Amino acid sequence: MYVILAIIVVIALYVVFIYNGLVRARQMAEEAWSGIDVQLKRRADLIPNLIETVKGYAAHEKTTLEEVVSLRNKAQAVPSGDVAGRAQAEGLLGQALGRVIALAEAYPDLKANQNFAELQASLETMEGELQMARRYYNGAARDLNVKVESFPSNLVAGQFGFAKREYFEITNEADRAVPSVKF
Repeated sequence: MYVILAIIVVIALYVVFIYNGLVRARQMAEEAWSGIDVQLKRRADLIPNLIETVKGYAAHEKTTLEEVVSLRNKAQAVPSGDVAGRAQAEGLLGQALGRVIALAEAYPDLKANQNFAELQASLETMEGELQMARRYYNGAARDLNVKVESFPSNLVAGQFGFAKREYFEITNEADRAVPSVKF
Protein backbone atom coordinates (compact mmCIF):
# COMPACT_ATOMS: atom_id res chain seq x y z
CA MET A 1 0.00 0.00 0.00
CA TYR A 2 2.73 2.49 0.97
CA VAL A 3 4.76 1.48 -2.04
CA ILE A 4 1.89 2.29 -4.40
CA LEU A 5 1.29 5.60 -2.63
CA ALA A 6 5.01 6.44 -2.88
CA ILE A 7 5.03 5.62 -6.61
CA ILE A 8 1.98 7.84 -7.18
CA VAL A 9 3.61 10.70 -5.24
CA VAL A 10 6.86 10.33 -7.22
CA ILE A 11 4.97 10.32 -10.53
CA ALA A 12 2.94 13.38 -9.47
CA LEU A 13 6.11 15.23 -8.46
CA TYR A 14 7.73 14.29 -11.76
CA VAL A 15 4.72 15.62 -13.71
CA VAL A 16 4.89 18.87 -11.70
CA PHE A 17 8.62 19.12 -12.43
CA ILE A 18 8.04 18.63 -16.17
CA TYR A 19 5.12 21.06 -16.19
CA ASN A 20 7.18 23.75 -14.46
CA GLY A 21 9.98 23.23 -16.97
CA LEU A 22 7.52 23.68 -19.83
CA VAL A 23 6.12 26.84 -18.24
CA ARG A 24 9.65 28.20 -17.79
CA ALA A 25 10.52 27.46 -21.42
CA ARG A 26 7.30 29.07 -22.67
CA GLN A 27 7.95 32.19 -20.59
CA MET A 28 11.50 32.43 -21.92
CA ALA A 29 10.17 32.26 -25.49
CA GLU A 30 7.56 34.93 -24.76
CA GLU A 31 10.18 37.17 -23.16
CA ALA A 32 12.47 36.65 -26.13
CA TRP A 33 9.68 37.53 -28.57
CA SER A 34 9.02 40.67 -26.54
CA GLY A 35 12.68 41.63 -27.03
CA ILE A 36 12.33 41.26 -30.79
CA ASP A 37 9.12 43.27 -30.72
CA VAL A 38 10.85 46.12 -28.85
CA GLN A 39 13.74 46.22 -31.34
CA LEU A 40 11.35 46.18 -34.30
CA LYS A 41 9.39 49.05 -32.75
CA ARG A 42 12.57 51.06 -32.23
CA ARG A 43 13.52 50.48 -35.87
CA ALA A 44 10.03 51.46 -37.05
CA ASP A 45 10.22 54.66 -35.01
CA LEU A 46 13.54 55.57 -36.62
CA ILE A 47 12.26 55.16 -40.20
CA PRO A 48 10.24 58.42 -40.46
CA ASN A 49 13.29 60.47 -39.45
CA LEU A 50 15.45 58.63 -41.96
CA ILE A 51 12.89 59.14 -44.74
CA GLU A 52 12.54 62.86 -44.00
CA THR A 53 16.30 63.33 -44.09
CA VAL A 54 16.64 61.48 -47.39
CA LYS A 55 13.65 63.30 -48.94
CA GLY A 56 15.49 66.59 -48.91
CA TYR A 57 18.37 65.22 -50.96
CA ALA A 58 16.73 62.61 -53.14
CA ALA A 59 13.32 64.03 -53.98
CA HIS A 60 13.08 62.10 -57.24
CA GLU A 61 13.53 58.79 -55.38
CA LYS A 62 9.96 59.19 -54.18
CA THR A 63 8.87 55.63 -55.04
CA THR A 64 11.67 54.09 -52.98
CA LEU A 65 10.81 56.26 -49.99
CA GLU A 66 7.08 55.58 -50.31
CA GLU A 67 7.81 51.85 -50.50
CA VAL A 68 9.70 51.98 -47.20
CA VAL A 69 6.83 53.82 -45.50
CA SER A 70 4.30 51.35 -46.94
CA LEU A 71 6.34 48.33 -45.82
CA ARG A 72 6.80 49.85 -42.36
CA ASN A 73 3.04 50.24 -42.01
CA LYS A 74 2.44 46.69 -43.23
CA ALA A 75 5.02 45.30 -40.78
CA GLN A 76 3.41 47.14 -37.89
CA ALA A 77 -0.03 45.82 -38.91
CA VAL A 78 1.04 42.16 -38.55
CA PRO A 79 -0.29 40.75 -35.26
CA SER A 80 2.40 40.39 -32.62
CA GLY A 81 1.93 36.62 -32.25
CA ASP A 82 2.33 35.92 -35.99
CA VAL A 83 6.05 35.12 -36.00
CA ALA A 84 6.25 33.94 -39.62
CA GLY A 85 4.19 36.85 -40.94
CA ARG A 86 6.21 39.35 -38.94
CA ALA A 87 9.49 37.80 -40.12
CA GLN A 88 8.39 38.08 -43.75
CA ALA A 89 7.17 41.67 -43.40
CA GLU A 90 10.29 42.76 -41.52
CA GLY A 91 12.51 41.04 -44.09
CA LEU A 92 10.92 43.05 -46.89
CA LEU A 93 11.25 46.22 -44.83
CA GLY A 94 14.92 45.48 -44.20
CA GLN A 95 15.55 45.11 -47.92
CA ALA A 96 13.83 48.42 -48.64
CA LEU A 97 15.84 50.14 -45.91
CA GLY A 98 18.99 48.78 -47.52
CA ARG A 99 17.98 50.48 -50.77
CA VAL A 100 17.48 53.79 -48.92
CA ILE A 101 20.91 53.52 -47.33
CA ALA A 102 22.36 52.72 -50.75
CA LEU A 103 20.97 56.02 -52.02
CA ALA A 104 23.65 57.77 -49.99
CA GLU A 105 26.24 56.49 -52.45
CA ALA A 106 24.45 58.30 -55.29
CA TYR A 107 24.07 61.53 -53.30
CA PRO A 108 27.38 62.72 -51.79
CA ASP A 109 25.64 65.62 -50.02
CA LEU A 110 23.31 63.17 -48.30
CA LYS A 111 26.22 60.94 -47.35
CA ALA A 112 27.97 63.94 -45.77
CA ASN A 113 24.86 65.07 -43.86
CA GLN A 114 25.44 64.73 -40.10
CA ASN A 115 21.80 63.86 -39.35
CA PHE A 116 21.80 61.09 -41.99
CA ALA A 117 25.10 59.74 -40.67
CA GLU A 118 23.68 59.60 -37.14
CA LEU A 119 20.48 57.93 -38.31
CA GLN A 120 22.47 55.42 -40.35
CA ALA A 121 24.68 54.63 -37.35
CA SER A 122 21.59 54.23 -35.14
CA LEU A 123 20.03 51.92 -37.69
CA GLU A 124 23.19 49.79 -37.90
CA THR A 125 23.35 49.54 -34.10
CA MET A 126 19.68 48.64 -33.97
CA GLU A 127 20.11 45.94 -36.63
CA GLY A 128 22.87 44.39 -34.52
CA GLU A 129 20.66 44.42 -31.44
CA LEU A 130 17.80 42.97 -33.46
CA GLN A 131 20.06 40.17 -34.68
CA MET A 132 20.98 39.34 -31.07
CA ALA A 133 17.30 39.38 -30.08
CA ARG A 134 16.50 37.03 -32.98
CA ARG A 135 19.17 34.59 -31.87
CA TYR A 136 17.92 34.69 -28.30
CA TYR A 137 14.32 34.13 -29.39
CA ASN A 138 15.23 31.26 -31.70
CA GLY A 139 17.22 29.64 -28.89
CA ALA A 140 14.29 29.99 -26.48
CA ALA A 141 11.90 28.63 -29.15
CA ARG A 142 14.25 25.70 -29.76
CA ASP A 143 14.38 24.87 -26.05
CA LEU A 144 10.58 24.97 -25.78
CA ASN A 145 10.16 22.89 -28.94
CA VAL A 146 12.56 20.24 -27.66
CA LYS A 147 10.60 19.96 -24.43
CA VAL A 148 7.26 19.85 -26.26
CA GLU A 149 8.45 17.06 -28.57
CA SER A 150 10.65 14.99 -26.21
CA PHE A 151 9.44 12.01 -24.24
CA PRO A 152 8.14 12.07 -21.48
CA SER A 153 7.58 15.84 -21.42
CA ASN A 154 5.55 15.58 -24.64
CA LEU A 155 2.91 13.67 -22.67
CA VAL A 156 2.58 16.51 -20.18
CA ALA A 157 2.81 19.16 -22.93
CA GLY A 158 -0.03 17.55 -24.85
CA GLN A 159 -2.23 17.32 -21.77
CA PHE A 160 -1.75 20.98 -20.82
CA GLY A 161 -1.82 22.55 -24.30
CA PHE A 162 1.81 23.51 -24.73
CA ALA A 163 2.64 24.05 -28.40
CA LYS A 164 5.75 24.48 -30.50
CA ARG A 165 6.94 27.99 -31.39
CA GLU A 166 7.83 29.15 -34.88
CA TYR A 167 11.36 30.37 -35.50
CA PHE A 168 12.02 33.93 -36.61
CA GLU A 169 13.65 33.06 -39.91
CA ILE A 170 14.64 34.59 -43.20
CA THR A 171 11.80 33.95 -45.59
CA ASN A 172 13.37 35.42 -48.71
CA GLU A 173 15.66 32.88 -50.37
CA ALA A 174 17.66 35.70 -52.00
CA ASP A 175 18.81 36.79 -48.50
CA ARG A 176 20.33 33.33 -47.98
CA ALA A 177 22.34 33.42 -51.18
CA VAL A 178 26.08 33.71 -50.80
CA PRO A 179 27.23 36.98 -52.35
CA SER A 180 29.69 36.69 -55.18
CA VAL A 181 32.94 38.54 -54.64
CA LYS A 182 35.11 39.40 -57.61
CA PHE A 183 38.46 41.10 -57.55
